[in-house]
Amino acid sequence: MTEGTSLTGLRERLVAEVLQTSGIGDERIAAALRDVPRHLFLPHLPPADAYLDDAIVTKRDADGQPISSSSQPAIMAIMLDQLTLAPGQRVLEIGAGTGYNAALMRHIVGPSGAVVSVDIEADLADRAREHLASAGYPDVTVVAADGADGYPPGAPYDRVIATVGVSDLAPAWLDQAGPGARIVVPLDVRGSQLAVAFGRSGSGGHWVSRSIAPCGFMRMRGSLAGPERAVVLQPGLSVMLPDGLTLADGHEVDGAALAAFMAEPPAGFGTGVRTSSVQVFWGLGLWLATRDRRSCGVTEELAAGDTPGRLTGAPLGGAGMVATAGMVDSDGIALLTTGLTADEMVPAAGPRPGQLALEVAGFGPRGAELGAALAAHVQAWDAAGQPGAARLHVDAYPRSSVDEPDPSTAGHTLLIERAATRFAVYHT
Repeated sequence: MTEGTSLTGLRERLVAEVLQTSGIGDERIAAALRDVPRHLFLPHLPPADAYLDDAIVTKRDADGQPISSSSQPAIMAIMLDQLTLAPGQRVLEIGAGTGYNAALMRHIVGPSGAVVSVDIEADLADRAREHLASAGYPDVTVVAADGADGYPPGAPYDRVIATVGVSDLAPAWLDQAGPGARIVVPLDVRGSQLAVAFGRSGSGGHWVSRSIAPCGFMRMRGSLAGPERAVVLQPGLSVMLPDGLTLADGHEVDGAALAAFMAEPPAGFGTGVRTSSVQVFWGLGLWLATRDRRSCGVTEELAAGDTPGRLTGAPLGGAGMVATAGMVDSDGIALLTTGLTADEMVPAAGPRPGQLALEVAGFGPRGAELGAALAAHVQAWDAAGQPGAARLHVDAYPRSSVDEPDPSTAGHTLLIERAATRFAVYHT
């Protein structure tokens, strides 16, 4: 088999997997995935690895935390579908990464369109520019700058997309967006993350979600860095805390203390709830985020071939990591799990058919209290029909707008106050 035939086969396999995973039927996106050579954007990897439907970390900070990656192609396809790209459009991308996503967009908008990609890291911008040139897309404009400022020389834009997690809509993006623009961002919602496609409302004063999909991206840095923060418990194990989280005793979260708690046997609780791993994060995770200030996420990175150490039974696993959701407060943490034995669990109602039997493990002096509260949230979410992202709406009200959130949703709306935008998040 020749190299060309081998690469063609790898790309076709990736396209088939992405389309199946994402449910996307747009042939223009499929053609871009088929034609753009991802291995040229990941030259340090064997081509077989570059064409896996995985996110691939490409840069870490001094503490070893990942700060840039090539996103999972399936979520890239979903967000490109949300963006509703068409030939001739002008696109602004925040977060260049390897340049691969910019190449996909350039493939779709064609030579009559234009793509501008901005990255805060000069070395990443340089490499993205080199990758794009080697792949046949030298006309993509790559700028080393703070993405919060957009790129005025290329405005107005028909489409704006962020490929980093954001907690606000930069005024510059709104100012540089054309009249019929669509803006797609991975929005941080109290520790959970949603790819939200925003369009202008009928009044024009605020923006409303046209579609929402679960996602997970590294957070934006620079002047628009969000208030969410990660606390490292031990190398490879960290807890993601939402903004505004204050412990009951007024202290900050102590990572070393939490790690010590998690080394001890937990208090176990059964919930009687069964669901899928996807629903745990993009349904239950959002439910917790909008209803309890103590909600958090916990991730553990794994080396090749390793099994989870502290997060055994975590309901979500991916390339090199496992993760779960939970609640944290003074002197304790409670986590969702699927791995407790029968004699470790507090009995609950009989489970209904599903993929995962959800359980709760509480650690620390207040672990039992937090565990009971988390189990109650799980059961309330189940009783409500396990609502997920499909029943979620997000409205964005820029500070410059006179529009206010719809009072008819006030009883079940989470209001998130940001420097530039007020977000109203609610289920229907």
